[in-house]
Amino acid sequence: MACSLSELLEKDLPQRENILSPWLPRQGLTMIHAERGIGKTHVALGIAYAVASGSHFLNWEAKQPHGVLLLDGEMPAITLKERLQAITSSNGGIIPTAIFSIITPDFQEYGMPDLATEEGQLQIQQHITENIDLLIIDNISTLVRSGEENKAEGWLPVQEWALKQRARGKSILFIHHSGKKGNQRGTSKREDVLDTVINLKRPSKYSQSDGARFIISFEKARGIYGEDAEPFEAQLKDGVWIIKSIVSKTFDKVLKLSKEGLSQAEIARELGVNKSTVSRHVKNIKPRSN
Repeated sequence: MACSLSELLEKDLPQRENILSPWLPRQGLTMIHAERGIGKTHVALGIAYAVASGSHFLNWEAKQPHGVLLLDGEMPAITLKERLQAITSSNGGIIPTAIFSIITPDFQEYGMPDLATEEGQLQIQQHITENIDLLIIDNISTLVRSGEENKAEGWLPVQEWALKQRARGKSILFIHHSGKKGNQRGTSKREDVLDTVINLKRPSKYSQSDGARFIISFEKARGIYGEDAEPFEAQLKDGVWIIKSIVSKTFDKVLKLSKEGLSQAEIARELGVNKSTVSRHVKNIKPRSN
């Protein structure tokens, strides 16, 4: 069904508010990716609780509760329970007022659905009720099993399904693995329709004793500007998230390494940040160093 320009301009369409400010909009398609063991599921669960309870997580805020459906494709139910208990306890034991539904492998008689198939999509559809605003798919590797990961054609059924969910007013957060080069693993076709892509990386000086500690960087940020789009460091310590700004420190390190003759790609690898972050600081070196 097509509409004319005048018809579009006359339509009374609701403003696109954020479910989680500043980066997760209503009818938003988004992704977080990281290497194994970095902490992406910790982040996914923190986002799920904040959205369902209308609260804060890291530097982000849900101004009111929204219904959440979490599809966890790999964690044992006991581990999922322990992590959500810890999150609830750290928030004063408050149970979210909005729907917070969970689908996990241990409770499925016939296994988890494959979202790359029509059958799998129909299995999930019955759980996407009117009161669900956010779907969290954790993760692509376990819940999108058909088709070849590196070929765009393998992603098209999922992209089509995601766009249908968006048309119904739903938002989706895909959790995914990073590839060897640090980008999201597999076809870049996945990013075409996404509003936001977030990458989690270890800081350059990381110890196993640090636990869940990583730098959060925006690789794609549609409609996000200034400080909201700047990278920052997060660490989970004794059940509490500690947030550190890294912008000024990063600039100083980029300046030092640039003077030592390292390329932007080498600096990005050394500091554990995106090349776009390094490029932005390099452009500011001359004005700030005079």
